[in-house]
Amino acid sequence: MLDVAGMDPVAAEELTVIPGAEEVLALLELRLRARSGEWDVIVVDCAPTAETLRLLALPEALGWYMARVFPMQRRLVKALKPVLTRAAGVPMPGETVFDALQRLHDELLEVRDLLTGPTASVRLVLTPETVVVAEARRSYTMLSLYGYRVDGVVANRVFPADGADDWRAGWVVAQDEVLVDVDASFPGLPLWRSTYRPREPVGVQALEVLAREVYAGQPADPLAPPTGDGPFRVTRNATGAVAHLALPGATKDQVHLARNGDDLVVTVGSYRRLMTLPQGIARLRIAGARVEAGELQVRFVEGSARSGGESGEEAGDRADGSKGRKRQ
Repeated sequence: MLDVAGMDPVAAEELTVIPGAEEVLALLELRLRARSGEWDVIVVDCAPTAETLRLLALPEALGWYMARVFPMQRRLVKALKPVLTRAAGVPMPGETVFDALQRLHDELLEVRDLLTGPTASVRLVLTPETVVVAEARRSYTMLSLYGYRVDGVVANRVFPADGADDWRAGWVVAQDEVLVDVDASFPGLPLWRSTYRPREPVGVQALEVLAREVYAGQPADPLAPPTGDGPFRVTRNATGAVAHLALPGATKDQVHLARNGDDLVVTVGSYRRLMTLPQGIARLRIAGARVEAGELQVRFVEGSARSGGESGEEAGDRADGSKGRKRQ
């Protein structure tokens, strides 16, 4: 379109590079590696927390757009293409563009299924510093919100206590205090420690030494697939069902819940997830919700999901048990 409008082709190409495109391509490359069957284990060294969370939330966010907005846009452009082309003076996107978007969406959904599936997990890596540990706790909560299973924590750059001089001994004491907080912050998760090394462990041999040190004496394979339920599960009862979403570290005043059609809108702090409900409970209505022991529990009972005058834009129960207000 910019080329037709007379812009220099090089400038047009620079202007139309989508922010985050490289990260999306990395996800698609991960999909290809996993489908190849060449590897026993694939380890992805992620970006800092905020970037990683945005990236991991992308497939589901795009899925919501593709399911609700994309079909309407496609029909609209197809119906009005001749008029829009004449009015704008530039060509409108054709079917090949929409097909490419659909293909990208399908491939990203495969990536999400791969990363949230029973053979994948996230391992948090932190340094024993108070601010870093606080950020790791938030990451644990948000990863669970988006359905990603955390299987353990690695405390990196821990000063060894042996042969420490006075300066290093002070660091050892300070880190030990923080490591106590780490143990309390991630109950039920294994905590591995990696000592501060004189140089980066680059290369296969150095990584083998690091792995033997970190995982020495472990009863289980540190790269074995995770066990147990993921962050989201549904239990049935006599009157309906209860949806459970693990939100470790979250308090009830941080969690807000609304319903929009077949979606649950779960907000924790500044992060929001639109969760499409399983078919088995999408037809039920919400009878209540609460946050207990780091878990959001939403109770569903028989009856229309929109009974009582509730529309698709009406908020459901809040996670603290109070009734939400209708959004205007």
